[in-house]
Amino acid sequence: TLWRTSFTTDLTELDVMMGQGERKLFKAIREIKEAYAPPAIFVYSTCVTALIGDDIEAVCKRAAEKFGLPVVPINAPGFVGSKNLGNKLAGEALLDHVIGTAEPDDAGPYDINILGEFNLSGEFWLVKPLLDRLGIRVRAAIPGDARYLEVASAHRARATMIVCSTALINLARKMEQRWDIPFFEGSFYGITDTSEALRQISRLLVKKGADPEILGRTEALIAEEEAIAWKKLAAYQPRLEGKRVLLNTGGVKSWSVVHALMEIGIEIVGTSVKKSTPEDKERIKKLLKDENHIFEAMAPRELYAMLSKHEADIMLSGGRTQFIALKAKVPWLDINQERHQPYAGYDGMVELVRQIDLAIHNPIWRQVREPPPWECQLAAGDEPPSTKRETATVQGFKKFAGTTADDFGEC
Repeated sequence: TLWRTSFTTDLTELDVMMGQGERKLFKAIREIKEAYAPPAIFVYSTCVTALIGDDIEAVCKRAAEKFGLPVVPINAPGFVGSKNLGNKLAGEALLDHVIGTAEPDDAGPYDINILGEFNLSGEFWLVKPLLDRLGIRVRAAIPGDARYLEVASAHRARATMIVCSTALINLARKMEQRWDIPFFEGSFYGITDTSEALRQISRLLVKKGADPEILGRTEALIAEEEAIAWKKLAAYQPRLEGKRVLLNTGGVKSWSVVHALMEIGIEIVGTSVKKSTPEDKERIKKLLKDENHIFEAMAPRELYAMLSKHEADIMLSGGRTQFIALKAKVPWLDINQERHQPYAGYDGMVELVRQIDLAIHNPIWRQVREPPPWECQLAAGDEPPSTKRETATVQGFKKFAGTTADDFGEC
């Protein structure tokens, strides 16, 4: 599990003042090389080292020559810009220092790259078996499930699929310019999009010289997998058809998950387009046909107001907004990177629908929306049987519990 291990130079204030950052970096690279013998070392600049002007590129170049292994500088400190810009800079670093530095001895006509695939919760492992059955080899999945030598030989792929265009679209374009590798943007969320992605991959491979018989095998695989998936989904469709979903995410999921949910009859009452590209926004407009359901950003207060009015039956979002849904007593499902279930491919779509069904029909939501028993008793005019036996402490606690936030200001 070396790939899960990160290292730090542990700069102190004295190191910063005395300019010891580059020296400590070189020493750290040497220690890692001697202790772990990795195939390559990636060095990431942080805000502090960037502010004091440490030249990590010069250090990495010297270390690579000294120790005889690739040492790749990633100049993307936290303050440099947005997350998308950081992804772009990382892609540029791969293009400048890694891709094209190794020649594979097994390149073939069915090799592809997948860019912007992060293998969240093992999603890529649900898609890879489909490609394996078609005889398609993933030369490199960047960055989700790739090894260094796979990335280094990615320039010998025949086609590229981009899963998240906001992340590495620049890398795909430059690889097409430099090595004539055609690319397309697709999604493995939902049955229709998964099938279309497989078709697109096969078409590009045929254009680059693969045997056209792969097109027929692709259609046969799609027909088989779609039949299995729809058979599994048949049990959920009557329970979920017409249910309303508020999708508060961004990027590729802002349109791919929308399409996936609409396939089974779920209504989308709103989706965010933060971190989405102009192309993503156009796809959403075509899917929803109502721009009132598209919002750039929604404040927590607005989200709560929408959910508390029961305008949605469930909210799909990241962990940062889950408490808004819980406060509004509305089911919530994690759709972002913190989740534990994979939702890609045919099996992933079935799992997504199953999780939505479990969340919406969980009996706890009916219970939490009911008034507490003592309020029902007071509304009926009955005196609670325990009133006479209550102590002053219990009475004081009940008085406090019935106090609203407006009674004592912000808390």
